[in-house]
Amino acid sequence: MATASAAFKSREDHRKQLELEEARKAGLAPAELDEDGKEINPHIPQYMSSAPWYLNAERPSLKHQRKWKSDPNYTKDWYDRGAKVFQAEKFRPGACTNCGALSHDIKTCMERPRKVGAKWTNKRIAADEKVESFELDYDGKRDRWNGYDPATYARVIDSYEMRDEARRKYQKEQQMKKMEQKNAIPAREKENGNGSDEDEDEDDDVEVDEAKVDESKQMDFAKVEKRVRTTGGGSTGTVRNLRIREDTAKYLLNLDVNSAYYDPKTRSMREDPLPETDPNEKFYAGDNQNRVSGQAQEFKHLNIHAWEAFEKGQDIHLQAAPSQAELLHREFKIKKEKLKSQTKEDILNKYGNAADEEKPDMELLLGQTERQVEYDRAGRIIKGQEKAVPKSKYEEDVYINNHTTVWGSWWKDGQWGYKCCRQHTRNSYCTGQAGIDAAEASADLMRTNIEKKEALSEKPAAREETNPAIWGTEVPDDLVLDQKKLKAALKKEDERLREEKDERKRKYNVTHSDEVTAEDMEAYRMKKVHFDDPMKDFLV
Repeated sequence: MATASAAFKSREDHRKQLELEEARKAGLAPAELDEDGKEINPHIPQYMSSAPWYLNAERPSLKHQRKWKSDPNYTKDWYDRGAKVFQAEKFRPGACTNCGALSHDIKTCMERPRKVGAKWTNKRIAADEKVESFELDYDGKRDRWNGYDPATYARVIDSYEMRDEARRKYQKEQQMKKMEQKNAIPAREKENGNGSDEDEDEDDDVEVDEAKVDESKQMDFAKVEKRVRTTGGGSTGTVRNLRIREDTAKYLLNLDVNSAYYDPKTRSMREDPLPETDPNEKFYAGDNQNRVSGQAQEFKHLNIHAWEAFEKGQDIHLQAAPSQAELLHREFKIKKEKLKSQTKEDILNKYGNAADEEKPDMELLLGQTERQVEYDRAGRIIKGQEKAVPKSKYEEDVYINNHTTVWGSWWKDGQWGYKCCRQHTRNSYCTGQAGIDAAEASADLMRTNIEKKEALSEKPAAREETNPAIWGTEVPDDLVLDQKKLKAALKKEDERLREEKDERKRKYNVTHSDEVTAEDMEAYRMKKVHFDDPMKDFLV
């Protein structure tokens, strides 16, 4: 760090000054002191540590960076908690009507509300509290330890000392109990013993509370002097070496030039230097072994989950918010396990679990048994039990609607049915033997009708010639029409049709005869318009 002095320095002095600054920054040289004897951080830049020329600073100092003009109104005092000022004997006007103190009113009174206040009883007047007001500076308002009494920490120290004292007392009592038990053993048993009591005595003498042993005594690592205590130099004293000196260095495990590569800068050897050695006897198997074991795999899965979640649109970043990423990964694993277990349960509920179910009988597995069954000449069982036919998971021998057989026990003409009634309609009601007889009779009748129809189709009947009328029914054979009367009837029918088209031509006193002759009927049939006739429009 450059000083405030503007004196001329030679090249050698300037070089020494730079080396001194580098040593101070590295923590190998003590820091520079200012006018007040305080250490100056060597990492402070020169434009901050150098004082202006008009201050005429002879020594390096940071006084020009501090607030040298302090406000006299600010104070570092704190409230005197619980202090009392004056104890009155009678109630005073303006005091609290509840307790009688003059330092507050009844709204801010912290004493339990009395049944009758001190204003009326004039008894048990409370003392006035000490009311103070401080004007704190910027740091005083934000000081979280402002007003803390360090003497109160003695309670914490006393509690730890009491715990240690209780532990020592307990250990002493345990040792006294062991000594009493050993003294109670007869001398005869000690002589016949195999020396185990002597070993236990030695173990009790050597037994020490490991919690009180210093860590430096447990770790017998070498110590290397590295730095001195400085303001910017970091830690002091010693730094533990990373390897025990008795262990063989990893680059000396295999001296072959073509073996695993050792990087001296990072002190890493990724590959296994002795790949052909028994894994159980290996002490070191390469740095890559650490990447596939322990928490390295968990961190790898966490990183992959963060990448995949970010690609799918979630706002997650492992380096920016590691706690959020780990929490989301934990929730993801819980949901994945739940989904996996749910899928497994669904499959087991649907198809069952053959591994957990009870094993079937040996009869089903091997198809044989030691049971003896005797039969007579007719095939009837005399002794034993007939072999049970295994059933499937489907319902069997379930008879519905009065049937005595199941559906599918009857087959005819490419159709399934019931054998008991020979019906092909499923879920129909059983008719029994009567239904079979009725079905056979119906089939016989159908067969007879078909034969008759075939016989008729082979010999067509002679067609009788008839003389049908123009429109309508057939004309009888014995009917004889008079042609004159027929012409008159046709003329009469034409007039009637004209009257129907134009009602103005109908006369007022029109008379009709109810008698209809054969000629009138024939004329009507001949003049009648059939609406289904495609040529009806050409007949008019």
